[in-house]
Amino acid sequence: MTQQKTVLITGASGGIGRELAFQFAKDGYQLVLVARSEKRLQQLAEELTPAPVAIKVKDISSPEGVYELVNDLKAENIKVDVLVNNAGFGLYGEFTETSIDEELNMIDLNIKTLTLLTKLLIPSMMKNKTGHILNVASIAAFQPGPLMAVYYATKAYVLSFSEALENELQGTGVGVSVLCPGPTETGFSDRANLEQSKLFKDNVMDAASVAKIAYEGMKQKKSLIIPGMKNRLLTIVVRLLPRKTVTKVVRNAQERS
Repeated sequence: MTQQKTVLITGASGGIGRELAFQFAKDGYQLVLVARSEKRLQQLAEELTPAPVAIKVKDISSPEGVYELVNDLKAENIKVDVLVNNAGFGLYGEFTETSIDEELNMIDLNIKTLTLLTKLLIPSMMKNKTGHILNVASIAAFQPGPLMAVYYATKAYVLSFSEALENELQGTGVGVSVLCPGPTETGFSDRANLEQSKLFKDNVMDAASVAKIAYEGMKQKKSLIIPGMKNRLLTIVVRLLPRKTVTKVVRNAQERS
């Protein structure tokens, strides 16, 4: 009898994380859903019935929150087979005018939390010679992003880290995929104050479609998953153009209409 696998999804209360929960549930996974909103997690757990769901109401933007989460897993004897590092947020505006406290919190969540949680959960995967890590980056990872300078830089880290880790883990039985979606209908644009940005006016994908592509790509053990033909072409074009040209184009796309 095959043992039921467990997936842990951070930032599971909305957007891509929420939709990924449905993808894993359809395949019979046990789900550990992590977010700060108990109400939204409870609602999601009800929608996922009869899938087995454990909700963890945690603020994992600090190392203390991450260690608390992992200690809870150990105490409850929950072995994570798949880790989805989805939690993160962005902030719109010129660097000289944005809140440094919010940007430092963004760096903590987008980079430090992802790195620490991966570090803490990989050993058991390697011991069992099976497992997968799905990190959520963005097509923002492929170029500098004026008006969202810190956010773009955090996603560049996620992409670079994921690709390097995938190489290091070859032959261990543990896979790594990095998801790089373009503009997507989630709560992200509201949180980042991007509602009026030209970037979110056209060609915005829905979270359910992105999640399905991400899940299928992970099952196929793809190291890099970029939903949407336009987004895939964009990541190729930016490698061919001069960096200053790319930066100007990105700024124009991000400016509010």
